[in-house]
Amino acid sequence: MKIEKLPSGSYRVRKMYQGKTYSVVFDGKPTQKEALKAISDELEKVRNAYTQMTFEQASAEYVNMKRNVLSPKTIKEYSEMPKRLPEWFCRIRIANICQIDINRVVNELSKSRSAKTVCNYHGFISAVLGAFRPDMKIYTKLPQKVKIEPYTPSQRDIKAILSESAGTMFEIPILLACYGMRRSEICALTLDDIDGDVVHINKALVQDQNKEWIVKATKTTESTRDIIIPTQLADKIRSQGYIYKGHPGSISKYLGNLESNLGIPHFSIHKLRHYFASQMSSMGIADADIMRMGGWRSDHVMKSVYRHSMMERDEKAKREASEKLASTIFS
Repeated sequence: MKIEKLPSGSYRVRKMYQGKTYSVVFDGKPTQKEALKAISDELEKVRNAYTQMTFEQASAEYVNMKRNVLSPKTIKEYSEMPKRLPEWFCRIRIANICQIDINRVVNELSKSRSAKTVCNYHGFISAVLGAFRPDMKIYTKLPQKVKIEPYTPSQRDIKAILSESAGTMFEIPILLACYGMRRSEICALTLDDIDGDVVHINKALVQDQNKEWIVKATKTTESTRDIIIPTQLADKIRSQGYIYKGHPGSISKYLGNLESNLGIPHFSIHKLRHYFASQMSSMGIADADIMRMGGWRSDHVMKSVYRHSMMERDEKAKREASEKLASTIFS
């Protein structure tokens, strides 16, 4: 809090709250105690006004408060969240929401939503209440997440897909995905991002809250990275004159149809990042290097998704070490 003298001779006290600046003007210079009480009274009015909002209104206000720090994709997801929550809950005033209401929402959602989705919705509710009801303690028992083993494409799957996609507009995007690139990163690439056999990844094509496709910075600072691709792939891209010009969703649709035609398990283009990490792991590449090449923020997600191939690598290393020791002992 700061007391400022204005050109008119009056004094102003300003305070930042919930991302907005509120002020009180005095005719004469106030004491610190007077200034503190005045600004506290002003903020109390604001807090009371906030708590009279419905949860739906508070959600919209929360998104506006975070608009400059959240990604367009996250803003879109948060803006649509109230539509996915029970209507009765969205109509409750923030001041009246209690733990029983939250428990009821979780119980209703759990009937038709996965545990992961319910946890995501609960996280959003907690964030909104945390902004406007900071003193409220939330203790909710959430459904246990079901552990789903993700399918990682095999070498045979990849060879079949690359053979069928050769010469199509989807060949290059699929090849780049095999080198650990996300679909959003591939669709944002231009020829200027390719220097020799080095691809500079520094942006992504994503949807904003209006469902318009926009180019923005990469998902995280770790996602901004350089990767090396085969010279023949780089030459193919330069010869074609572009990377990909179609709709991002068309890549996923094409891949899904191709998998059905080939009779192989269905997996999304994002799973080609799983393939990339699995192959790197099986080749003995260090986890830290795989993490940097794939643009992961930490090795937690990488290891949890690709632990099978890493376990196989570790098992192989243990076996080789045991055999070396055996050759020494029994020779």
